[in-house]
Amino acid sequence: MGAYDAELGAAVERAQQGDDEGFAVAYRLVQPGLVGYVRGLVGDEAEDVASDAWLDIARDLGRFRGDGAGFRGWTATIARHRALDHLRRQKRRPRTSALEAGMLELPGGNDTATAVLEKLSTEQALELIGSLPREQAEAVLLRVVVGLDGPASARVLGKRPGAVRTAVYRGLKGLAGKLGRTGVNGALPEAQHTPKDEA
Repeated sequence: MGAYDAELGAAVERAQQGDDEGFAVAYRLVQPGLVGYVRGLVGDEAEDVASDAWLDIARDLGRFRGDGAGFRGWTATIARHRALDHLRRQKRRPRTSALEAGMLELPGGNDTATAVLEKLSTEQALELIGSLPREQAEAVLLRVVVGLDGPASARVLGKRPGAVRTAVYRGLKGLAGKLGRTGVNGALPEAQHTPKDEA
């Protein structure tokens, strides 16, 4: 995601200087993954919740400090807060449900998540991710759909990085198992083995 994050970082920097085109580029680069992540939390209301998140993002953009990867994490945190606010208003728990078609085709490296999801149709992926426990599903969504690394995912979720590594590992292992495979080639950097004493 290096080139992607470099382009995103440059667009955010321009947007912070008042360049509308810079903001449009940042939006275009981040929105698909952000909506996919939010859809995993709130379902069909994802577009509305993401719109609320973008209002906050635009309002607070001048306070953001960081690069493209940091911006993805920052926007995911804001979107998560808006999604949880929405769910509190709706008095229901977060759920992992249908992701937008194409969300799983975002750029990424050769890792366990990519290898597992490449074997699935979109419909199968949606069903399988939805069958994971909520914590695992959300961690997998952040890693695969939003493209965050382990520490950034941990910051979004307000958990220790080890706990997120464990959730991602277990979620991907569960997905691989549901595919009837004994293993998947390639591994996430933080998920090459079962982390110890993380929970």
